[in-house]
Parts: sequence; C-alpha cells; structure tokens
Amino acid sequence: QVPLVESGGGLVLPGGSLKLSCAASGRTFSSYYVGWFRQAPGEERQFVAAYIWSISTTYYADSVKGRFTISRDVAKNTVALQMNNLKPEDTAVYYCAAIRPPFRLGPQTSPDDYDYWGQGTQVTVSS
Repeated sequence: QVPLVESGGGLVLPGGSLKLSCAASGRTFSSYYVGWFRQAPGEERQFVAAYIWSISTTYYADSVKGRFTISRDVAKNTVALQMNNLKPEDTAVYYCAAIRPPFRLGPQTSPDDYDYWGQGTQVTVSS
C-alpha cells in the first residue's frame, strides 16, 4: 500500500492561489506515476494534472493549463499542485492518486487507471 495524504486546501478568493501537497507514507514516489484529480458535487472525478517522477514529465487538463503547476519535492517526498488565478469553477475536492510501476507513458486521465488514492482536500473559490 502507498497511503497518500493531501494537504493545503481551503477557501480562497477568485484570482487567488493555493498550493496542495501530496505525501506518500512509507514509500518513495520516485517510481510511481502521480496524478491530481478533482470532484465537484454531482460531477464525475476529473483529471487535473500528472507527474512522472523518474523522467520529470508533466501533463495537464486543458482547463488548468497555464494556471496550475505540478512539481515534486525530493527532500520531502511530496508532489505539489500550485494553483494560481483560481476560478469559482475550480471549486472541488482535490485528490492525489498514484499508479504503481510498470505504467504506460502519456497522460492517464481515467480514475480507473490509478491504484492508490488519498482522502481528498476541499478547495473552495468564492467571494
């Protein structure tokens, strides 16, 4: 098991920023494919961004390109999601997820592709 724990959610004004963090307990992220998803009430879980740690490759949903950045912190063994210029439609519960190796390269946007999930952290963008 790769327990994943998200942190950093909260309430922010439109145009503001938040940084989410995903920590892996008991195992390094270095061999995993790590993704962020979000789910708004009444909607399906939606792909946001992904990171392949071993080759430093990133993928983004079109709706967040240019506003969100996914990155790693080797020392802390975490994957972060920096969210800038937030909009009300970004409001959702954000989930960190991981795929164990081996995995195919390229954007993996289906929740069914992922083996491990965190408990989620709420992000609310509202004035």
